[in-house]
Amino acid sequence: MADINVDYINPFLMAAVSIFKDACQMELKVGKPYVKTTEFEGDSVIIMIGVTGEMRGQVLIALTYQKALTVASKMMMGMPVSELDDMSTSAISELGNMIMGNAATILSTKGIGIDITPPTLCRGAMKLTQNYTKNICIPLSYDNDTAMELDIAVKTE
Repeated sequence: MADINVDYINPFLMAAVSIFKDACQMELKVGKPYVKTTEFEGDSVIIMIGVTGEMRGQVLIALTYQKALTVASKMMMGMPVSELDDMSTSAISELGNMIMGNAATILSTKGIGIDITPPTLCRGAMKLTQNYTKNICIPLSYDNDTAMELDIAVKTE
């Protein structure tokens, strides 16, 4: 795999699995990590959060539009969600904040201090280009179907 230390990837992964379980009542299964370009299909919903401090880069949480509706509904205690309106978009963005805040706490226990940017929610087909490090994609599944991808592109100084 890429020349990225697993100790830097695992806190983000642990945080995502924990927050999905607590906030969405979804037990995620972790797929095999791989290096990928940051290209997304037309029905994608991406939560983009920057990382600064002793580690720099970005973390993307990518879902299909339909999965984003499901997750938003679960975060809002089962309230039906048929479109990504202001309330459901806020719920999805807050999910990103919760995951990254949890990851920052885990990293701090390892002596790595990071700050995170506010989440940016993007929709539709897109391609991001960055050349500072490789992007590690970790698929996370729920009910035998891919629930989301966690794309991690971070490095330490």
